[in-house]
Amino acid sequence: MKVVHIITALTDGGAEGVLYRLCKFDTQTEHVVISMMDENKYGPLLKKEGIKVHCLNMQQGKVSLSGLIRLFKLLLQQRPDVVQTWMYHADLIGGLIAKFAGVKNVYWNVRRTNLEKENSKRSRFFVTKACALVSSWIPKKIIYCARRAKIVHEGFGYAVEKGKVIGNGCDTSLFYPFDVSRKQLTANMQFDSSVFLIGFVGRYAPEKDHSNLFDALSILKSKDVAFHCLLVGQGVDQSNSKLLSLLQSTELKEQVSLLGQINDIPVVLNCLDLHVLPSSSEGFPNVLVEAMACGTPCVSTDVGDAALIVGEMGWLIPPKDPQALAISILQAIEEKQNNKCGWFHRKRICRNRVIDNFSVNQMIKGYYQTWLNSE
Repeated sequence: MKVVHIITALTDGGAEGVLYRLCKFDTQTEHVVISMMDENKYGPLLKKEGIKVHCLNMQQGKVSLSGLIRLFKLLLQQRPDVVQTWMYHADLIGGLIAKFAGVKNVYWNVRRTNLEKENSKRSRFFVTKACALVSSWIPKKIIYCARRAKIVHEGFGYAVEKGKVIGNGCDTSLFYPFDVSRKQLTANMQFDSSVFLIGFVGRYAPEKDHSNLFDALSILKSKDVAFHCLLVGQGVDQSNSKLLSLLQSTELKEQVSLLGQINDIPVVLNCLDLHVLPSSSEGFPNVLVEAMACGTPCVSTDVGDAALIVGEMGWLIPPKDPQALAISILQAIEEKQNNKCGWFHRKRICRNRVIDNFSVNQMIKGYYQTWLNSE
């Protein structure tokens, strides 16, 4: 089978990472990737794995006639069995061009769960609306990253009969439990390395709700609970004045370290005692799967498919409820301190749950069966 993927961009994002893992680990299929923009982060990585990458070099938010003509010619040249599009602009534009090029098997991929007009870019909102209008015609199937995404988009007008949920697959050969010295990560930080270490890996964005986490940590501090929290991700550093102001107002400067972007996330997750996801909105939160694959238990707000991922081996609390978040973190601290056998059992089951349900092999199987069985 030959699959041509059309994606809006190859930047450092969740959809791009899933596409990369799918192409890298699927040995049954010939994959070709077309980026509507440039190579960015994942283009060279895909090429390193022997995947052919073509770039249309369109500017962000702008569709060029030359780019559309090149896409049409590429599809005629490649003659794919399947065209798999990724993200709204590629779903709409790539899907239409694929249809005009005579490709019968077109599949869309939807990565978001939040479609509120006030929280979306204007262009994205209108492209999504256009996708809804043609969703019964262009794609054979619409692949959603999460059940919540399927519900939201079908409520928005996407064809109900075409929906299919395939969770993001985790590379368990990269994310796994291993011994690591905390000093490797925290050498320049002023705190006791033996203290209970909390972490949140996620970019700075309103839906990530860092204020929810800070309010919960303030409650723990008021109870004289010993902890330290590491924040990792794009925009989570000393240059973020809003985040620094929030730290100042909650008086958590000594308890929280801002590390910004770090390439070796498995090292971070293996250093942590507990990963916390305080978000107000998510689709399929990859970081929960990655943390659990490293044997790191998680506390998460009940957003997107967090409940499906965490199961009974973590703590789920309502969004925007710092009191409940603080209580759950405290329960985790007490279990680690007072029930070591129970804590190690929890860590082991976390990884087993990922292997059984959210590995990259499970994801590949889902895509492959969808491509084959949708006649």
